[in-house]
Amino acid sequence: DEEGIRESLNLILKDHYDLQFACNGQECLKTLREDKNIGLVLMDIKMPKQNGIEITQDIKRLNPNIKVMIVTGYESAEIAQEATAAGADAYITKPFDSKQILNKISKFS
Repeated sequence: DEEGIRESLNLILKDHYDLQFACNGQECLKTLREDKNIGLVLMDIKMPKQNGIEITQDIKRLNPNIKVMIVTGYESAEIAQEATAAGADAYITKPFDSKQILNKISKFS
């Protein structure tokens, strides 16, 4: 996701979870192949190289047990439906506050 959002997520989540960050979908997939302990991926729909829908499908093919939460600025039922159809387990729109994101993530812990 965008650097500002990554920084925000880091500030909100670092005291609660072990975090790793990727700048694009291919980097995310590489990290998931190398670290089998990752259980949840947060990502945007709009990313460099591949979009979040495509990467969600790739993640689910790699390991269907990894949970995927789409974090996006697009508040659209169509996009939420497309993300869910691709295998996303949750969807949250930006801007979000720390309580919202922690609440969503806690459902996967």
